[in-house]
Amino acid sequence: MDRIYVMQLVRSFQVGEISRRTFLRRTTAALGSVAAANVLLAACSPVLDPSMMTPNPVVDEEATANQPALGEMSTSDGVVSGMVAYPDADGEELTGHLAYPEGDGAHPGIIVIQEWWGLNDHIKDVADRFAAAGYVALAPDLYKGQVATEPDEARKLVMELDMAEAVNEIQAAIDYLLAQENVAGDKAGIVGFCMGGRLVLMTGLASDDVGAAVAYYGSPLTPEEAANFKAPLMGHYGTADQGIPVEGVETMGQAMTDAGIENEIYIYDGAQHAFFNDTRASSYDADAAAASWERTLGWFADRL
Repeated sequence: MDRIYVMQLVRSFQVGEISRRTFLRRTTAALGSVAAANVLLAACSPVLDPSMMTPNPVVDEEATANQPALGEMSTSDGVVSGMVAYPDADGEELTGHLAYPEGDGAHPGIIVIQEWWGLNDHIKDVADRFAAAGYVALAPDLYKGQVATEPDEARKLVMELDMAEAVNEIQAAIDYLLAQENVAGDKAGIVGFCMGGRLVLMTGLASDDVGAAVAYYGSPLTPEEAANFKAPLMGHYGTADQGIPVEGVETMGQAMTDAGIENEIYIYDGAQHAFFNDTRASSYDADAAAASWERTLGWFADRL
């Protein structure tokens, strides 16, 4: 893969020099994967000022260096949380942020999939919020400790991520979660945001262990893919998301309905990409975020 060429395509798309169709065609050829091209597209909101396309690429060294030690669990407001390690299918060590309600008893399990920034404080907070709502939540660290703060660096991390291997790592996280004594049931829920939303959709095609799925602004499946989805799906999208046309989302939902797959797709008027992320003031939509959260909790409560 020619990373410089792909970054040039990103810039060309964002400043309007090439169309969405051309961007997808060329990045698919460069990356060798339609899925990877769609993930990159979903994260590329067009901009008006080309000068905005040259931020200083940064991996958040402080966030990366200050990751808590594995196994060090802390308790706050009734939620126990911390970083844990577990094996993948080949016995290699993977890590993730685990959060669960304090006290005895078993609870449904949920996998929380990161945005393209990495396993940052926002995603950990989302996992903690699920724990406060009565779930055992695990957010796998797909970037192996790297956390980005600037779009250019996040794009590099996305391009370096093997999406098929990421799905395998998510399956390993599901296996680990379901094996915990405080996890009830034989299937897990899965929720993801942006890149994580697309990975939710990919995992729902591959895994028989997903009891319910929620995708926040993940690039939609094709009708052929959607007809083979293995779990009930809820989707949350915005009309102002410049990387994901509403028509494609609606087509995915209709394909699932036609195939007899339970789904609910919500389109929030005026909401942008990443409208749920309350650490991003430019895109956060408090009303859409609150409505989608309540719907997500209800979706999981009825199916896990």
